[in-house]
Amino acid sequence: MVNITINGIGLQVEEGTTILQAAESLGISIPTLCHHPDQEVKASCRICVVEAKGFNTLVPSCQYPVFEGMEIQTHSPKVRNARMHLLELILSRHVQDCLHCARNGSCELQEVSRQLHFDKTPRYPYVERSNIIDDTTGSIVRTESKCISCGRCLYVCTNVQSVNAISKIDRSFNVKFGSPYNSTLAEGPCVNCGQCVQACPTGALTIKDSTDKVWSQIGGKKLIAAQVAPSVRINLAEALGEEPGTVSSGRLVTAMKRIGFDLVFDTNFTADLTILEEGTELLGRLSGGGALPMITSCSPGWIKFCETYYPDMLDNLSTCKSPQGMFGALIKTYYADSIGKKPEDILSVSVMPCTAKKFEAARPELSADGIADVDVVLTVQELANMIEASGIDFKSLPETEYDAPFGLGSGAGTIFGVTGGVMEAALRTVYEVVTGDTLDNIEFEAVRGFEGIKEATIPVGDLNVKIAVAHGLGNARKLMDKVRSGEADYHFIEIMACPGGCIGGGGNPIKTWKKMKPRLEAVYRHDRELPLRKSHENPAVTEIYAQFLGEPNGHKSHELLHTHYVDRSEVLK
Repeated sequence: MVNITINGIGLQVEEGTTILQAAESLGISIPTLCHHPDQEVKASCRICVVEAKGFNTLVPSCQYPVFEGMEIQTHSPKVRNARMHLLELILSRHVQDCLHCARNGSCELQEVSRQLHFDKTPRYPYVERSNIIDDTTGSIVRTESKCISCGRCLYVCTNVQSVNAISKIDRSFNVKFGSPYNSTLAEGPCVNCGQCVQACPTGALTIKDSTDKVWSQIGGKKLIAAQVAPSVRINLAEALGEEPGTVSSGRLVTAMKRIGFDLVFDTNFTADLTILEEGTELLGRLSGGGALPMITSCSPGWIKFCETYYPDMLDNLSTCKSPQGMFGALIKTYYADSIGKKPEDILSVSVMPCTAKKFEAARPELSADGIADVDVVLTVQELANMIEASGIDFKSLPETEYDAPFGLGSGAGTIFGVTGGVMEAALRTVYEVVTGDTLDNIEFEAVRGFEGIKEATIPVGDLNVKIAVAHGLGNARKLMDKVRSGEADYHFIEIMACPGGCIGGGGNPIKTWKKMKPRLEAVYRHDRELPLRKSHENPAVTEIYAQFLGEPNGHKSHELLHTHYVDRSEVLK
Protein backbone atom coordinates (compact mmCIF):
# COMPACT_ATOMS: atom_id res chain seq x y z
CA MET A 1 0.00 0.00 0.00
CA VAL A 2 1.12 3.60 -0.63
CA ASN A 3 0.03 6.83 1.02
CA ILE A 4 -0.99 9.67 -1.28
CA THR A 5 -2.91 12.94 -1.17
CA ILE A 6 -5.56 13.99 -3.70
CA ASN A 7 -6.97 17.51 -3.43
CA GLY A 8 -5.75 17.65 0.16
CA ILE A 9 -7.40 14.36 1.13
CA GLY A 10 -5.08 11.61 2.33
CA LEU A 11 -5.71 8.00 1.42
CA GLN A 12 -4.06 4.61 1.05
CA VAL A 13 -4.22 2.68 -2.21
CA GLU A 14 -2.55 -0.41 -3.60
CA GLU A 15 0.77 -0.02 -5.36
CA GLY A 16 0.24 0.17 -9.13
CA THR A 17 -3.08 2.01 -8.84
CA THR A 18 -3.39 4.80 -11.41
CA ILE A 19 -4.19 8.36 -10.40
CA LEU A 20 -7.54 8.01 -12.20
CA GLN A 21 -8.45 4.91 -10.19
CA ALA A 22 -7.36 6.51 -6.93
CA ALA A 23 -9.46 9.61 -7.63
CA GLU A 24 -12.49 7.46 -8.45
CA SER A 25 -12.15 5.69 -5.09
CA LEU A 26 -12.64 9.12 -3.46
CA GLY A 27 -15.65 9.93 -5.62
CA ILE A 28 -13.67 12.46 -7.68
CA SER A 29 -14.60 12.40 -11.37
CA ILE A 30 -11.81 13.09 -13.86
CA PRO A 31 -12.97 13.48 -17.49
CA THR A 32 -11.70 10.92 -20.01
CA LEU A 33 -12.19 10.24 -23.71
CA CYS A 34 -9.62 7.79 -25.06
CA HIS A 35 -9.75 5.79 -21.82
CA HIS A 36 -11.99 2.71 -21.77
CA PRO A 37 -12.18 0.42 -18.72
CA ASP A 38 -11.98 -2.72 -20.88
CA GLN A 39 -9.01 -1.59 -22.98
CA GLU A 40 -5.33 -0.95 -22.48
CA VAL A 41 -4.31 2.61 -21.64
CA LYS A 42 -3.66 4.84 -24.66
CA ALA A 43 -3.27 8.29 -23.03
CA SER A 44 -3.75 9.98 -26.40
CA CYS A 45 -6.48 12.54 -25.69
CA ARG A 46 -4.82 13.99 -22.52
CA ILE A 47 -8.15 15.33 -21.27
CA CYS A 48 -7.57 13.50 -17.98
CA VAL A 49 -4.37 15.38 -17.07
CA VAL A 50 -3.76 16.34 -13.43
CA GLU A 51 -1.15 18.32 -11.52
CA ALA A 52 1.37 16.39 -9.40
CA LYS A 53 3.74 18.10 -6.98
CA GLY A 54 7.33 18.06 -8.23
CA PHE A 55 6.41 17.46 -11.88
CA ASN A 56 7.22 20.09 -14.48
CA THR A 57 4.31 19.07 -16.71
CA LEU A 58 0.79 17.81 -16.19
CA VAL A 59 0.45 14.02 -16.18
CA PRO A 60 -2.27 11.81 -17.70
CA SER A 61 -4.15 10.28 -14.78
CA CYS A 62 -5.32 7.24 -16.77
CA GLN A 63 -1.73 6.15 -17.32
CA TYR A 64 0.39 7.34 -14.40
CA PRO A 65 0.65 5.08 -11.30
CA VAL A 66 0.75 6.65 -7.84
CA PHE A 67 3.77 6.40 -5.55
CA GLU A 68 4.42 6.91 -1.85
CA GLY A 69 3.88 10.51 -0.75
CA MET A 70 2.47 11.67 -4.09
CA GLU A 71 0.45 14.90 -3.92
CA ILE A 72 -2.12 15.45 -6.68
CA GLN A 73 -4.46 18.25 -7.70
CA THR A 74 -7.21 17.10 -10.06
CA HIS A 75 -9.00 20.42 -10.70
CA SER A 76 -6.47 23.20 -10.10
CA PRO A 77 -6.59 26.35 -12.32
CA LYS A 78 -3.66 25.02 -14.32
CA VAL A 79 -5.46 21.69 -14.88
CA ARG A 80 -8.77 23.34 -15.78
CA ASN A 81 -7.13 25.67 -18.28
CA ALA A 82 -5.27 22.77 -19.89
CA ARG A 83 -8.43 20.70 -20.19
CA MET A 84 -10.35 23.57 -21.76
CA HIS A 85 -7.52 24.09 -24.23
CA LEU A 86 -7.44 20.38 -25.09
CA LEU A 87 -11.21 20.27 -25.48
CA GLU A 88 -11.11 23.23 -27.87
CA LEU A 89 -8.48 21.44 -29.96
CA ILE A 90 -10.60 18.28 -30.11
CA LEU A 91 -13.70 20.26 -31.04
CA SER A 92 -11.80 22.03 -33.80
CA ARG A 93 -11.73 18.70 -35.67
CA HIS A 94 -15.20 17.47 -34.65
CA VAL A 95 -18.28 18.51 -36.62
CA GLN A 96 -20.78 20.42 -34.46
CA ASP A 97 -24.09 18.81 -35.42
CA CYS A 98 -25.13 17.21 -32.14
CA LEU A 99 -28.87 17.53 -32.78
CA HIS A 100 -28.56 15.37 -35.90
CA CYS A 101 -26.29 12.75 -34.34
CA ALA A 102 -27.34 9.23 -33.31
CA ARG A 103 -25.26 9.61 -30.14
CA ASN A 104 -26.90 12.88 -29.07
CA GLY A 105 -27.46 12.52 -25.32
CA SER A 106 -25.12 9.53 -24.98
CA CYS A 107 -21.93 11.00 -26.49
CA GLU A 108 -18.88 11.02 -24.25
CA LEU A 109 -17.48 14.17 -25.90
CA GLN A 110 -20.78 15.87 -25.23
CA GLU A 111 -20.63 14.70 -21.60
CA VAL A 112 -17.05 15.98 -21.14
CA SER A 113 -18.11 19.36 -22.56
CA ARG A 114 -21.00 19.44 -20.11
CA GLN A 115 -18.80 18.29 -17.22
CA LEU A 116 -16.30 21.08 -17.92
CA HIS A 117 -19.16 23.57 -18.51
CA PHE A 118 -17.72 24.48 -21.87
CA ASP A 119 -20.15 27.14 -23.09
CA LYS A 120 -18.14 29.37 -25.40
CA THR A 121 -17.15 29.46 -29.05
CA PRO A 122 -13.86 27.55 -29.53
CA ARG A 123 -10.86 29.77 -30.23
CA TYR A 124 -9.76 27.51 -33.07
CA PRO A 125 -11.61 27.40 -36.40
CA TYR A 126 -13.26 24.14 -37.36
CA VAL A 127 -11.21 22.09 -39.84
CA GLU A 128 -13.13 19.14 -41.25
CA ARG A 129 -11.30 15.83 -41.29
CA SER A 130 -13.33 14.75 -44.32
CA ASN A 131 -16.96 14.54 -45.33
CA ILE A 132 -16.84 10.78 -45.88
CA ILE A 133 -19.83 8.83 -44.55
CA ASP A 134 -19.36 5.10 -45.09
CA ASP A 135 -22.53 3.01 -44.76
CA THR A 136 -21.52 0.33 -47.23
CA THR A 137 -21.77 -2.63 -44.81
CA GLY A 138 -25.49 -2.15 -44.23
CA SER A 139 -24.84 -2.64 -40.51
CA ILE A 140 -22.47 0.14 -39.40
CA VAL A 141 -22.09 3.78 -40.39
CA ARG A 142 -18.68 5.44 -40.15
CA THR A 143 -18.68 9.26 -40.16
CA GLU A 144 -15.13 10.58 -40.36
CA SER A 145 -15.99 14.16 -39.36
CA LYS A 146 -17.05 12.90 -35.92
CA CYS A 147 -13.87 10.92 -35.18
CA ILE A 148 -11.75 12.28 -32.31
CA SER A 149 -8.77 9.95 -32.95
CA CYS A 150 -9.07 8.21 -29.59
CA GLY A 151 -8.10 4.81 -31.05
CA ARG A 152 -10.73 2.83 -29.16
CA CYS A 153 -12.20 1.36 -32.36
CA LEU A 154 -8.77 0.27 -33.55
CA TYR A 155 -8.04 -1.43 -30.24
CA VAL A 156 -11.23 -3.52 -30.18
CA CYS A 157 -11.12 -4.40 -33.88
CA THR A 158 -7.46 -5.44 -33.76
CA ASN A 159 -6.66 -6.54 -30.20
CA VAL A 160 -10.01 -8.02 -29.14
CA GLN A 161 -11.61 -9.19 -32.38
CA SER A 162 -8.47 -9.65 -34.54
CA VAL A 163 -10.50 -8.63 -37.59
CA ASN A 164 -8.14 -5.80 -38.59
CA ALA A 165 -10.75 -3.87 -40.56
CA ILE A 166 -9.67 -0.53 -39.03
CA SER A 167 -6.25 1.09 -39.14
CA LYS A 168 -4.52 4.28 -38.07
CA ILE A 169 -4.15 6.64 -41.00
CA ASP A 170 -1.71 9.56 -41.31
CA ARG A 171 0.06 11.29 -38.39
CA SER A 172 -0.06 14.23 -36.00
CA PHE A 173 -2.81 16.77 -36.74
CA ASN A 174 -4.13 14.68 -39.64
CA VAL A 175 -4.33 11.33 -37.85
CA LYS A 176 -7.61 9.43 -38.16
CA PHE A 177 -8.91 5.90 -37.83
CA GLY A 178 -10.73 4.17 -40.65
CA SER A 179 -10.53 1.58 -43.38
CA PRO A 180 -7.01 0.99 -44.76
CA TYR A 181 -6.04 2.72 -48.00
CA ASN A 182 -9.18 4.88 -47.86
CA SER A 183 -11.33 1.92 -48.85
CA THR A 184 -14.83 1.29 -47.51
CA LEU A 185 -15.58 -1.06 -44.62
CA ALA A 186 -17.42 -3.37 -47.02
CA GLU A 187 -14.31 -3.69 -49.21
CA GLY A 188 -12.24 -4.96 -46.28
CA PRO A 189 -12.54 -7.81 -43.79
CA CYS A 190 -15.16 -6.13 -41.57
CA VAL A 191 -17.55 -8.78 -40.19
CA ASN A 192 -20.21 -6.29 -39.02
CA CYS A 193 -19.90 -7.35 -35.37
CA GLY A 194 -20.37 -3.75 -34.18
CA GLN A 195 -17.80 -3.90 -31.40
CA CYS A 196 -16.29 -0.72 -32.83
CA VAL A 197 -19.68 0.95 -32.32
CA GLN A 198 -19.66 -0.21 -28.72
CA ALA A 199 -16.16 1.23 -28.22
CA CYS A 200 -16.61 4.59 -30.00
CA PRO A 201 -17.19 7.51 -27.59
CA THR A 202 -18.88 9.72 -30.20
CA GLY A 203 -21.07 9.32 -33.29
CA ALA A 204 -18.14 8.42 -35.55
CA LEU A 205 -19.31 4.80 -35.57
CA THR A 206 -23.01 4.08 -35.23
CA ILE A 207 -25.62 1.47 -36.10
CA LYS A 208 -27.20 1.70 -39.55
CA ASP A 209 -30.71 2.79 -38.63
CA SER A 210 -33.59 0.77 -40.08
CA THR A 211 -36.49 2.15 -38.05
CA ASP A 212 -37.90 4.17 -40.97
CA LYS A 213 -38.50 0.92 -42.86
CA VAL A 214 -40.84 -0.14 -40.06
CA TRP A 215 -42.42 3.24 -39.31
CA SER A 216 -43.38 3.59 -42.98
CA GLN A 217 -45.33 0.30 -42.90
CA ILE A 218 -47.20 0.75 -39.61
CA GLY A 219 -50.88 1.10 -40.32
CA GLY A 220 -50.35 0.02 -43.91
CA LYS A 221 -51.49 -3.00 -45.88
CA LYS A 222 -48.68 -5.36 -44.90
CA LEU A 223 -48.92 -7.62 -41.85
CA ILE A 224 -45.99 -6.69 -39.59
CA ALA A 225 -44.72 -9.86 -37.94
CA ALA A 226 -41.74 -9.55 -35.60
CA GLN A 227 -39.45 -12.06 -33.93
CA VAL A 228 -37.52 -11.12 -30.79
CA ALA A 229 -34.14 -12.71 -29.97
CA PRO A 230 -33.45 -14.31 -26.55
CA SER A 231 -31.08 -11.62 -25.25
CA VAL A 232 -33.36 -8.70 -26.20
CA ARG A 233 -35.53 -9.39 -23.14
CA ILE A 234 -32.37 -9.06 -21.06
CA ASN A 235 -31.02 -5.82 -22.56
CA LEU A 236 -34.02 -3.77 -23.69
CA ALA A 237 -34.97 -2.46 -20.24
CA GLU A 238 -31.34 -1.42 -19.73
CA ALA A 239 -31.45 0.53 -23.01
CA LEU A 240 -34.46 2.38 -21.59
CA GLY A 241 -32.75 3.35 -18.34
CA GLU A 242 -33.33 0.37 -16.06
CA GLU A 243 -30.64 -1.65 -14.28
CA PRO A 244 -28.53 -4.11 -16.33
CA GLY A 245 -29.99 -7.61 -16.10
CA THR A 246 -33.63 -6.51 -15.88
CA VAL A 247 -35.75 -9.10 -17.72
CA SER A 248 -38.65 -7.57 -19.66
CA SER A 249 -40.22 -10.32 -21.81
CA GLY A 250 -43.87 -9.37 -21.39
CA ARG A 251 -43.37 -5.62 -21.34
CA LEU A 252 -41.45 -5.62 -24.62
CA VAL A 253 -44.33 -7.46 -26.31
CA THR A 254 -46.78 -4.87 -24.95
CA ALA A 255 -44.57 -2.02 -26.13
CA MET A 256 -44.23 -3.45 -29.63
CA LYS A 257 -47.99 -3.99 -29.92
CA ARG A 258 -48.58 -0.38 -28.87
CA ILE A 259 -46.09 0.83 -31.48
CA GLY A 260 -48.07 -0.99 -34.16
CA PHE A 261 -46.52 -4.44 -34.68
CA ASP A 262 -49.31 -6.86 -35.54
CA LEU A 263 -47.61 -10.01 -34.26
CA VAL A 264 -44.70 -10.50 -31.87
CA PHE A 265 -43.11 -13.94 -31.86
CA ASP A 266 -40.30 -15.40 -29.74
CA THR A 267 -37.06 -16.37 -31.51
CA ASN A 268 -36.57 -18.83 -28.63
CA PHE A 269 -38.91 -21.03 -30.69
CA THR A 270 -36.43 -21.34 -33.55
CA ALA A 271 -33.54 -21.50 -31.09
CA ASP A 272 -35.18 -24.73 -29.93
CA LEU A 273 -35.68 -25.73 -33.56
CA THR A 274 -31.98 -25.06 -34.19
CA ILE A 275 -31.04 -27.47 -31.42
CA LEU A 276 -33.13 -30.25 -32.98
CA GLU A 277 -31.58 -29.62 -36.39
CA GLU A 278 -28.04 -29.03 -35.17
CA GLY A 279 -28.13 -31.89 -32.66
CA THR A 280 -29.29 -34.31 -35.34
CA GLU A 281 -26.60 -33.01 -37.68
CA LEU A 282 -23.94 -33.53 -35.00
CA LEU A 283 -25.06 -37.12 -34.38
CA GLY A 284 -24.84 -37.75 -38.12
CA ARG A 285 -21.32 -36.38 -38.29
CA LEU A 286 -20.24 -38.39 -35.24
CA SER A 287 -21.40 -41.45 -37.16
CA GLY A 288 -19.15 -40.57 -40.09
CA GLY A 289 -21.51 -38.30 -42.01
CA GLY A 290 -19.50 -35.10 -42.23
CA ALA A 291 -16.49 -33.04 -41.20
CA LEU A 292 -15.47 -32.83 -37.55
CA PRO A 293 -15.31 -30.81 -35.45
CA MET A 294 -18.73 -29.41 -36.23
CA ILE A 295 -18.91 -25.69 -35.43
CA THR A 296 -22.08 -23.75 -34.59
CA SER A 297 -23.49 -21.31 -37.13
CA CYS A 298 -25.77 -19.03 -35.07
CA SER A 299 -23.47 -16.00 -34.99
CA PRO A 300 -23.34 -14.17 -38.37
CA GLY A 301 -20.26 -12.17 -37.38
CA TRP A 302 -18.43 -15.42 -36.71
CA ILE A 303 -19.70 -16.94 -39.97
CA LYS A 304 -18.33 -14.05 -42.02
CA PHE A 305 -15.05 -14.21 -40.05
CA CYS A 306 -14.74 -17.91 -40.90
CA GLU A 307 -15.59 -17.24 -44.55
CA THR A 308 -12.87 -14.57 -44.64
CA TYR A 309 -10.03 -16.06 -42.59
CA TYR A 310 -10.77 -19.81 -42.58
CA PRO A 311 -12.43 -20.64 -45.92
CA ASP A 312 -10.68 -24.01 -45.89
CA MET A 313 -12.82 -24.96 -42.88
CA LEU A 314 -16.28 -24.01 -44.18
CA ASP A 315 -17.25 -27.69 -44.27
CA ASN A 316 -16.86 -27.76 -40.50
CA LEU A 317 -19.63 -25.20 -40.05
CA SER A 318 -23.08 -26.53 -39.25
CA THR A 319 -25.32 -26.07 -42.25
CA CYS A 320 -28.12 -24.82 -39.98
CA LYS A 321 -29.32 -21.29 -40.52
CA SER A 322 -29.27 -19.09 -37.46
CA PRO A 323 -32.51 -18.92 -35.43
CA GLN A 324 -33.23 -15.60 -37.16
CA GLY A 325 -32.83 -17.24 -40.56
CA MET A 326 -34.99 -20.22 -39.65
CA PHE A 327 -37.73 -17.96 -38.29
CA GLY A 328 -37.73 -15.80 -41.41
CA ALA A 329 -38.10 -18.86 -43.62
CA LEU A 330 -41.02 -20.18 -41.58
CA ILE A 331 -42.80 -16.80 -41.52
CA LYS A 332 -42.72 -16.54 -45.31
CA THR A 333 -43.77 -20.19 -45.92
CA TYR A 334 -45.52 -22.15 -43.18
CA TYR A 335 -47.07 -19.17 -41.42
CA ALA A 336 -47.98 -17.27 -44.58
CA ASP A 337 -49.78 -20.35 -45.91
CA SER A 338 -51.58 -20.93 -42.60
CA ILE A 339 -53.16 -17.45 -42.66
CA GLY A 340 -53.73 -17.24 -46.40
CA LYS A 341 -51.11 -14.56 -47.09
CA LYS A 342 -48.54 -14.23 -49.83
CA PRO A 343 -44.93 -13.89 -48.59
CA GLU A 344 -44.70 -10.39 -50.04
CA ASP A 345 -47.73 -9.33 -47.98
CA ILE A 346 -45.82 -9.86 -44.73
CA LEU A 347 -43.16 -7.51 -43.36
CA SER A 348 -40.86 -9.87 -41.50
CA VAL A 349 -39.00 -7.92 -38.79
CA SER A 350 -36.43 -9.28 -36.37
CA VAL A 351 -35.26 -7.57 -33.19
CA MET A 352 -31.70 -8.59 -32.46
CA PRO A 353 -28.77 -7.71 -30.19
CA CYS A 354 -26.51 -7.92 -33.21
CA THR A 355 -25.49 -5.52 -35.98
CA ALA A 356 -24.23 -8.44 -38.08
CA LYS A 357 -27.80 -9.75 -38.30
CA LYS A 358 -28.51 -6.88 -40.71
CA PHE A 359 -25.82 -8.25 -43.02
CA GLU A 360 -27.07 -11.81 -42.54
CA ALA A 361 -30.65 -10.89 -43.49
CA ALA A 362 -29.36 -9.43 -46.77
CA ARG A 363 -27.51 -12.61 -47.77
CA PRO A 364 -29.05 -14.06 -50.97
CA GLU A 365 -29.06 -17.50 -49.32
CA LEU A 366 -31.72 -16.19 -46.91
CA SER A 367 -34.34 -15.53 -49.55
CA ALA A 368 -36.59 -17.38 -51.97
CA ASP A 369 -37.66 -16.25 -55.43
CA GLY A 370 -36.16 -12.83 -54.74
CA ILE A 371 -38.17 -12.35 -51.55
CA ALA A 372 -36.12 -11.95 -48.36
CA ASP A 373 -36.97 -14.17 -45.41
CA VAL A 374 -36.26 -11.25 -43.05
CA ASP A 375 -37.13 -7.81 -44.42
CA VAL A 376 -35.90 -5.57 -41.59
CA VAL A 377 -33.51 -6.10 -38.69
CA LEU A 378 -33.77 -3.79 -35.69
CA THR A 379 -31.20 -3.78 -32.93
CA VAL A 380 -32.01 -3.35 -29.24
CA GLN A 381 -30.98 0.31 -29.49
CA GLU A 382 -33.31 0.89 -32.44
CA LEU A 383 -36.31 -0.73 -30.72
CA ALA A 384 -35.61 1.34 -27.60
CA ASN A 385 -35.60 4.47 -29.78
CA MET A 386 -38.97 3.49 -31.28
CA ILE A 387 -40.44 2.95 -27.82
CA GLU A 388 -39.21 6.35 -26.65
CA ALA A 389 -40.44 8.04 -29.84
CA SER A 390 -43.89 6.51 -29.23
CA GLY A 391 -44.11 8.15 -25.81
CA ILE A 392 -44.37 4.78 -24.05
CA ASP A 393 -43.50 4.58 -20.34
CA PHE A 394 -41.79 1.20 -20.48
CA LYS A 395 -41.50 0.74 -16.71
CA SER A 396 -45.26 0.92 -16.19
CA LEU A 397 -46.31 -1.49 -18.94
CA PRO A 398 -48.33 -4.63 -18.22
CA GLU A 399 -47.11 -8.04 -19.40
CA THR A 400 -48.32 -9.53 -22.68
CA GLU A 401 -47.65 -13.06 -23.96
CA TYR A 402 -45.86 -13.70 -27.25
CA ASP A 403 -48.19 -14.61 -30.10
CA ALA A 404 -48.97 -18.20 -31.11
CA PRO A 405 -47.93 -20.39 -32.82
CA PHE A 406 -44.33 -19.21 -32.32
CA GLY A 407 -44.64 -17.87 -28.79
CA LEU A 408 -43.34 -20.84 -26.85
CA GLY A 409 -39.63 -21.22 -26.22
CA SER A 410 -37.62 -23.16 -23.67
CA GLY A 411 -34.90 -22.13 -21.25
CA ALA A 412 -32.50 -23.84 -23.64
CA GLY A 413 -33.47 -21.24 -26.22
CA THR A 414 -33.03 -18.44 -23.70
CA ILE A 415 -29.42 -19.34 -22.93
CA PHE A 416 -28.51 -18.90 -26.61
CA GLY A 417 -27.95 -15.30 -25.51
CA VAL A 418 -24.71 -16.02 -23.63
CA THR A 419 -21.40 -17.62 -24.50
CA GLY A 420 -21.67 -21.39 -23.99
CA GLY A 421 -25.46 -21.28 -24.23
CA VAL A 422 -25.82 -22.96 -27.62
CA MET A 423 -23.44 -25.69 -26.50
CA GLU A 424 -25.32 -26.25 -23.25
CA ALA A 425 -28.70 -26.29 -24.99
CA ALA A 426 -27.40 -28.86 -27.49
CA LEU A 427 -25.95 -31.06 -24.75
CA ARG A 428 -29.26 -31.08 -22.86
CA THR A 429 -30.95 -32.52 -25.95
CA VAL A 430 -28.21 -34.69 -27.47
CA TYR A 431 -27.53 -36.48 -24.18
CA GLU A 432 -31.18 -37.45 -23.66
CA VAL A 433 -31.77 -38.38 -27.33
CA VAL A 434 -28.69 -40.63 -27.43
CA THR A 435 -28.98 -42.28 -24.02
CA GLY A 436 -32.72 -42.26 -23.51
CA ASP A 437 -32.01 -41.19 -19.94
CA THR A 438 -33.14 -38.04 -18.18
CA LEU A 439 -30.34 -35.71 -17.15
CA ASP A 440 -30.12 -35.33 -13.38
CA ASN A 441 -28.50 -31.90 -13.75
CA ILE A 442 -29.11 -30.00 -16.97
CA GLU A 443 -26.80 -27.10 -16.06
CA PHE A 444 -23.39 -27.65 -17.65
CA GLU A 445 -21.09 -25.44 -15.59
CA ALA A 446 -18.07 -26.41 -17.73
CA VAL A 447 -19.29 -24.22 -20.61
CA ARG A 448 -20.43 -21.24 -18.53
CA GLY A 449 -18.62 -18.02 -17.66
CA PHE A 450 -16.52 -15.40 -19.39
CA GLU A 451 -13.28 -17.34 -19.83
CA GLY A 452 -12.21 -16.74 -23.44
CA ILE A 453 -11.89 -20.41 -24.40
CA LYS A 454 -13.50 -23.25 -22.46
CA GLU A 455 -12.85 -26.94 -23.06
CA ALA A 456 -14.49 -30.06 -21.65
CA THR A 457 -15.16 -33.72 -22.32
CA ILE A 458 -18.79 -34.73 -21.81
CA PRO A 459 -19.78 -38.43 -21.64
CA VAL A 460 -22.77 -39.06 -23.91
CA GLY A 461 -23.62 -42.74 -23.85
CA ASP A 462 -20.58 -44.70 -25.02
CA LEU A 463 -18.87 -41.62 -26.50
CA ASN A 464 -16.82 -38.99 -24.72
CA VAL A 465 -17.70 -35.82 -26.65
CA LYS A 466 -14.85 -33.32 -26.73
CA ILE A 467 -16.20 -29.77 -26.83
CA ALA A 468 -14.86 -26.23 -26.90
CA VAL A 469 -16.49 -22.81 -26.53
CA ALA A 470 -15.00 -19.46 -27.59
CA HIS A 471 -16.41 -15.95 -27.51
CA GLY A 472 -14.88 -12.89 -29.12
CA LEU A 473 -13.21 -13.35 -32.49
CA GLY A 474 -9.70 -13.01 -31.08
CA ASN A 475 -10.37 -16.13 -29.02
CA ALA A 476 -12.05 -17.77 -32.02
CA ARG A 477 -8.86 -17.21 -34.03
CA LYS A 478 -6.73 -18.89 -31.34
CA LEU A 479 -9.07 -21.86 -31.24
CA MET A 480 -9.34 -22.20 -35.00
CA ASP A 481 -5.58 -22.05 -35.43
CA LYS A 482 -5.26 -24.99 -33.04
CA VAL A 483 -7.88 -26.95 -34.97
CA ARG A 484 -6.33 -26.10 -38.34
CA SER A 485 -2.86 -27.17 -37.20
CA GLY A 486 -4.11 -30.44 -35.71
CA GLU A 487 -3.21 -29.48 -32.14
CA ALA A 488 -6.82 -29.78 -31.00
CA ASP A 489 -9.13 -32.74 -31.39
CA TYR A 490 -12.73 -31.69 -30.76
CA HIS A 491 -16.10 -33.04 -31.85
CA PHE A 492 -18.21 -29.92 -31.33
CA ILE A 493 -17.31 -26.22 -31.06
CA GLU A 494 -19.45 -23.19 -30.24
CA ILE A 495 -18.21 -19.77 -31.33
CA MET A 496 -19.84 -16.41 -30.69
CA ALA A 497 -18.41 -13.35 -32.44
CA CYS A 498 -19.05 -10.92 -29.59
CA PRO A 499 -17.39 -10.93 -26.17
CA GLY A 500 -19.85 -12.52 -23.77
CA GLY A 501 -22.06 -13.77 -26.60
CA CYS A 502 -25.26 -12.06 -27.73
CA ILE A 503 -25.57 -10.11 -24.48
CA GLY A 504 -22.43 -8.28 -25.65
CA GLY A 505 -23.62 -7.75 -29.23
CA GLY A 506 -22.96 -4.52 -31.09
CA GLY A 507 -26.64 -3.55 -31.19
CA ASN A 508 -27.11 -3.54 -27.41
CA PRO A 509 -26.83 -0.56 -25.06
CA ILE A 510 -23.21 0.55 -24.76
CA LYS A 511 -21.45 -1.90 -22.47
CA THR A 512 -18.45 -2.53 -20.27
CA TRP A 513 -17.61 -5.85 -18.64
CA LYS A 514 -19.04 -4.40 -15.43
CA LYS A 515 -22.50 -4.50 -17.04
CA MET A 516 -22.00 -7.94 -18.56
CA LYS A 517 -22.11 -9.93 -15.32
CA PRO A 518 -25.69 -8.91 -14.39
CA ARG A 519 -26.77 -9.59 -17.98
CA LEU A 520 -25.32 -13.11 -17.81
CA GLU A 521 -26.88 -13.77 -14.41
CA ALA A 522 -30.27 -12.64 -15.74
CA VAL A 523 -30.07 -15.13 -18.62
CA TYR A 524 -29.51 -18.10 -16.35
CA ARG A 525 -32.08 -16.86 -13.84
CA HIS A 526 -34.67 -16.60 -16.63
CA ASP A 527 -33.78 -20.12 -17.81
CA ARG A 528 -34.41 -21.53 -14.31
CA GLU A 529 -37.77 -19.74 -14.08
CA LEU A 530 -39.22 -21.22 -17.29
CA PRO A 531 -41.41 -24.35 -17.18
CA LEU A 532 -39.62 -25.85 -20.22
CA ARG A 533 -35.82 -26.04 -20.19
CA LYS A 534 -35.03 -28.52 -22.99
CA SER A 535 -35.53 -27.86 -26.68
CA HIS A 536 -36.76 -31.35 -27.56
CA GLU A 537 -39.56 -31.04 -24.98
CA ASN A 538 -41.07 -27.94 -26.63
CA PRO A 539 -44.53 -29.11 -27.84
CA ALA A 540 -44.74 -26.30 -30.40
CA VAL A 541 -41.54 -27.58 -32.03
CA THR A 542 -42.88 -31.14 -32.02
CA GLU A 543 -46.06 -29.91 -33.66
CA ILE A 544 -44.36 -28.05 -36.51
CA TYR A 545 -42.35 -31.16 -37.36
CA ALA A 546 -45.55 -33.20 -37.38
CA GLN A 547 -47.52 -30.68 -39.46
CA PHE A 548 -44.92 -29.26 -41.83
CA LEU A 549 -41.22 -30.10 -41.52
CA GLY A 550 -41.38 -33.88 -41.20
CA GLU A 551 -38.24 -34.72 -39.25
CA PRO A 552 -35.02 -33.01 -38.16
CA ASN A 553 -32.53 -32.89 -41.04
CA GLY A 554 -35.18 -34.26 -43.39
CA HIS A 555 -35.81 -33.04 -46.94
CA LYS A 556 -38.17 -30.19 -45.97
CA SER A 557 -35.94 -29.07 -43.11
CA HIS A 558 -32.88 -28.95 -45.35
CA GLU A 559 -34.78 -26.97 -47.95
CA LEU A 560 -35.91 -24.28 -45.49
CA LEU A 561 -33.68 -24.37 -42.42
CA HIS A 562 -30.20 -25.07 -43.79
CA THR A 563 -27.83 -23.02 -45.91
CA HIS A 564 -24.33 -22.82 -47.39
CA TYR A 565 -21.36 -20.48 -47.06
CA VAL A 566 -19.12 -18.40 -49.31
CA ASP A 567 -15.34 -18.02 -49.52
CA ARG A 568 -14.67 -14.31 -48.81
CA SER A 569 -10.87 -14.49 -48.45
CA GLU A 570 -10.40 -12.39 -51.59
CA VAL A 571 -10.63 -9.23 -49.46
CA LEU A 572 -7.35 -10.18 -47.76
CA LYS A 573 -5.36 -10.21 -51.00
